Amino acid sequence: MIDLREWVIAALVFIVSFTSVFVSRESRLSSSGSVSSADTVSLYLHTKTDIDELLSKLTEQGVHLDEKEALWAARLLGWRTFRKGHYSLSGDYSYDQLFTKFALGNQDPVSVTVLPGINQSRFSRNLSLIMHFDSSEVESVFEDSVFLAKAGFNKEELFGRMLPETYSIYWTSSPEAVVTRILEEFERKVTDQYAERLKEDNLTVDDIVTMASIVEWEAAFEEEKPRISGLYWNRLKRGMLLQADPTVNYAIGERRRLLFEDYAFEHPFNTYLNKGLPPAPITNPSLSSIEATINPEEHDFLYMVANPERGHIFTRTFAEHQVESEKWRRWLRQQYRIKRQREAAEAAQSNSSN
Repeated sequence: MIDLREWVIAALVFIVSFTSVFVSRESRLSSSGSVSSADTVSLYLHTKTDIDELLSKLTEQGVHLDEKEALWAARLLGWRTFRKGHYSLSGDYSYDQLFTKFALGNQDPVSVTVLPGINQSRFSRNLSLIMHFDSSEVESVFEDSVFLAKAGFNKEELFGRMLPETYSIYWTSSPEAVVTRILEEFERKVTDQYAERLKEDNLTVDDIVTMASIVEWEAAFEEEKPRISGLYWNRLKRGMLLQADPTVNYAIGERRRLLFEDYAFEHPFNTYLNKGLPPAPITNPSLSSIEATINPEEHDFLYMVANPERGHIFTRTFAEHQVESEKWRRWLRQQYRIKRQREAAEAAQSNSSN
């Protein structure tokens, strides 16, 4: 018969053993060294994922862990499925931290860069390359009458407000959410920032964005933007036609060197035929183009012509403009002549080698 002393010793051994195992397991669950990644890893879960698939993706990405132990930990923690999304891992994690992150869908945002001076199609394509949706879904946002009515813009006005910048956005966000996020940034940085200034100048946000969109396409260099803006405002103040080449490019649907007949193309956006600003923005201007439009350079220039350095020569009178335009045409003719000579030489060389 076991005496009381032996029973107590046996009980103590059991308690110590049980406690040791329990503490050991708890330690392994909460140990920050259970899972580690030397490099930053971006993991995309396109659908709800089970534990086997998650562990497979983690090991494929070079995340260091013990798969058997990880399976044990997931079962003990009660996590069986993990939410779709983008997750970034770097450094050390405990099993509890790792699986809780995926199970609750605690995503890490992705960087979405909106480029300036693009068209709606390219904007949609760029977003779809990063986000979890198709470009056609983005296009549909700009055609959605309910969304446009709620925003208070037509599709050109809305696209003109797609402020170029890099945004942190959750990968599973809908196209509507992404467009709304960018629109909110525009409202914060432009509408709210310059509301009083525009009121003083008797201008609307639509006026500014439309003019800035023309400046965006016209200026190859940042330093020229305020001067170009001032020139176009000078024309409008004098009741002149705006005669902005970018509006003709928009009208014909192609950004290229314009031909004489292009200027006569009938279209509401052609400012060689229609007075004032075009009906809406022709592209999404950068913040620098918007600021240059709000704060134009004060001068008397009314005309400009391109120069070989991709900038412009600015003039005050039409006579001066004609002189500079002829210089530009002579330079172009010379370039075409050089190009033809080079092509002829290349063709001759190709024929002789054959």
